[in-house]
Amino acid sequence: MHPSALSAVQTTLALALVAWMITGFTPARGRWFRWKMFCRATFTIISLTGTTSDGRTEPVNVYDYLSPGSFILGPPQLQAILDHLTRSGRYERIDGAGRVLSARGEQHVEVRDGHVVL
Repeated sequence: MHPSALSAVQTTLALALVAWMITGFTPARGRWFRWKMFCRATFTIISLTGTTSDGRTEPVNVYDYLSPGSFILGPPQLQAILDHLTRSGRYERIDGAGRVLSARGEQHVEVRDGHVVL
């Protein structure tokens, strides 16, 4: 094979490989990433409002209650934090809405009176 033809084949194959690898970071229908590393974790993005015993409302950041360096928060962990916040008396009621990103795609999630509802 002629050297310039071999170089063209190598370049074409390299570009095809790079394009195929990039598609792993594009969203598929019902998913937020195709690459398996991203599909194994469950992330919750949620906006919460807590109501105190005196009737005041304030934003609640559930990530303040995770161990340092933790960022993966699924519905069971979210429910555990909400239970802790209401049982401790810090809030009488917690409400909010957001979404859960997981291997099953993106789902809407709500928190009604301290209970996670998917």
